[in-house]
Amino acid sequence: MYISITKQHLDTTFSQSSGDFVAYLEKENKDKAPEIQEHFFDQYNDHVSPKHVVKDIDGNTAKLRKNAPKFYSLTISPSQRELKHIGNDPEKLRQYVREAMKDYASSFNRDTPVSVDSIKYYAKIEYERTYKGFDREIKENQPFRAQIAKLEHDLVKIRTGELQGNSQGIQKTIEQLRVEAPHHVDGKMVTQGMKKQGLQTHVHIIVSRKDMTNTFSLSPGSSHKASEATLNGKPVKRGFDRDGFFEKAEKTFDKLFKYERNFVESYTAHKMYKKDTYKFFAHLMALPTNEKSAAFKMMGKSGIHIPNLNIPTNQVQLALKAFKQLKRTIDVAKDAGSIGI
Repeated sequence: MYISITKQHLDTTFSQSSGDFVAYLEKENKDKAPEIQEHFFDQYNDHVSPKHVVKDIDGNTAKLRKNAPKFYSLTISPSQRELKHIGNDPEKLRQYVREAMKDYASSFNRDTPVSVDSIKYYAKIEYERTYKGFDREIKENQPFRAQIAKLEHDLVKIRTGELQGNSQGIQKTIEQLRVEAPHHVDGKMVTQGMKKQGLQTHVHIIVSRKDMTNTFSLSPGSSHKASEATLNGKPVKRGFDRDGFFEKAEKTFDKLFKYERNFVESYTAHKMYKKDTYKFFAHLMALPTNEKSAAFKMMGKSGIHIPNLNIPTNQVQLALKAFKQLKRTIDVAKDAGSIGI
């Protein structure tokens, strides 16, 4: 499970309306019949119009400065394994989002507890993803794409008489480079904008910066973690517990759908890898054989090349050299897959 929280930027300032973002989230409905379109939903309603979403979010910004975010975007991206477990069922995803937003609300540290009914949000399910410039596949194909672009430019010059050369030979080289590129979809070299294969279902959530009453600011982007501060001589609670939210949302999915989460899929593993890599590998190698095998398989499917390591589980402390080798291979693919490493 990968969950991100971002504030909506427009150049160096913040958009004064949610209109562009809502319009962007309508892209998959283009050219679809009304009965098969995916609709916005909230905690209690399955069908909310885009016009209502924009009006409700834009009208809930009392006393917010122009240079302050008016809303936040949450993206919930279950892994393909998690999606397969729930049958890629949109009804189950809606059920999960509504439970996860309870976790979101409870992660605010306030003197008066925040409930999901205090949060103004709208969510939208999407089923497709396209390759972006930061994707591993695009980066690894880029050297081949660069060579192809140069050769195609040379072909144009040859046709206009600006350059002497063998057009057929150059075309053959271009085709060979396309074949040699490491990543393909349906036999075609992966390029930006191409649709990703497999289950890609995810959920976008637009959340108002202000509470349901348009009175209090609820910022998940607060620079303050859950803590206490003194205001006018009185202690007040402040902040948002991101780690707590991610962990609770993960556990909510597992409990709701009886999902058996492998160690490398967990947010705990994600944090452990970042803070104490050797501890991560030690824990990984100490897993029961079946779980360890599944963990390495998942990491491999995420695009991480796993070297053939022979590490006795009872000699983990003697395996640091091998761990370093494994760490180097994983560092290349930190952005890969839902395991978040």
